[in-house]
Amino acid sequence: MSAELQPGRYVFTTVAHVPTGVAPVVMVREPEGVTLVLDEDEASASGLAYDFVAAMVTLRVHSSLEAVGLTAAVATALTGRGISCNVVSGYFHDHLFVPVDRGPETVDVLRELSRQ
Repeated sequence: MSAELQPGRYVFTTVAHVPTGVAPVVMVREPEGVTLVLDEDEASASGLAYDFVAAMVTLRVHSSLEAVGLTAAVATALTGRGISCNVVSGYFHDHLFVPVDRGPETVDVLRELSRQ
């Protein structure tokens, strides 16, 4: 497993409908609204409110969507350093959204985990 810090700053916002011209990295539909994770500049340009700015760290390991334990191991390692984390699993990779100022530290923690 390797961890790769993606360029940019990402934010979580919620909307009733996805605005035209917005390209979210993540979209989750819930009864209360649609959660979007998108680039901070794009959210600001679209007038979308947000309060959490995150770094995006991609885990470069292709694991089965039925695999057991990867998320738990990552969460445990980050918890040990007091790093909050929102995990999103794509088909090919897991993506971690951590406080923007803790992105590089998150990569270091995950590199250490990978060596173990």
